[in-house]
Amino acid sequence: ENLGRLLMLGGIILFIVGGLVWFGARIGIPLGRLPGDIHLEGQNVSFHFPLASSIIVSIILTVLLNVVLRFLNK
Repeated sequence: ENLGRLLMLGGIILFIVGGLVWFGARIGIPLGRLPGDIHLEGQNVSFHFPLASSIIVSIILTVLLNVVLRFLNK
């Protein structure tokens, strides 16, 4: 029962984050195409690793989570 709730919550969170990324792309935020993102392309294979985008998203989520947790603890 708890695992089911956790999976549903994770799905909802992924849905919301996906919507935010989609909306950000529509308004011009170049997430995934920043100057620190790695993109290698060969003849039969391509590799994309959004390093700079991952770092920025991590910093933003860390700040938001800290604000929410401080608000909930008081």
